[in-house]
Amino acid sequence: MNTTLDDHSSLSYSLPTSVRALEGIDARKALGLILAVSAAALLFLVWLIYFKAPAATEVAWVTNLSAVNAALNSLSTVFLLLGFREIRARNFAKHMRFMISAFITSALFLVSYIVYHHFVGDTPFTGQGFIRPVYFFILISHIVLSIFVVPLVLSSFFFAFSGNFATHRKISTWTFPIWLYVSVTGVMVFFMLKIFG
Repeated sequence: MNTTLDDHSSLSYSLPTSVRALEGIDARKALGLILAVSAAALLFLVWLIYFKAPAATEVAWVTNLSAVNAALNSLSTVFLLLGFREIRARNFAKHMRFMISAFITSALFLVSYIVYHHFVGDTPFTGQGFIRPVYFFILISHIVLSIFVVPLVLSSFFFAFSGNFATHRKISTWTFPIWLYVSVTGVMVFFMLKIFG
C-alpha cells in the first residue's frame, strides 16, 4: 500500500513462488468472474434479508450469532490494521499473513451472517430521538460500501497472487479504507442495536 513501483521487483523475490499461484491467469476473465460472483452474492443477500421469511424452526444458539458477527468484524479490523502497519514497514510476508487472516475472518463473518439472517430475518431498529438518524446513516453507508467490498477484496487478492503488485497496490488504496470502514461500522451497528434498538 505504501510501496513504490520500484519496490515491486524486490517484493516478487521476497515472497515464496506459491504466493504467485494465479500468475498467468487472464485478468479480464478473472475480473469477470469476480464481478459475477459479487453480483450473485449481493442478490442472494438482498433476497435473504428483505424478501425471504425467517425459518420456521427456532434454534436457540442462533441469537448469539449477532455477537459472533461483531467479534469476527472486530478481528477483521485488527488484522487489517496490522496488515497496513506491516506494509508500511515493508514486511511483505507479515502483511500477506495478516491480510489473509482478515479475509478468513470476513469470510467466516459472511457464513455466520447468512445463518443468522436465515433464522432471524431483518432486525428492526426501534430507537428514537437523535440516535435514529445517526444509526441509519451508519447502517446505510455500511450497506452501500459493503456492496463494493467483495469485488475489491477479491480483485486485490487476485492481483497479489498473480504477481501484479503494481495493480494490487492501486486497488488496495481503495480496498483498505472501504473494508476497514465496513468492518468497524458492522460492530457499531451491533452495539447500537443492543443499546438503543
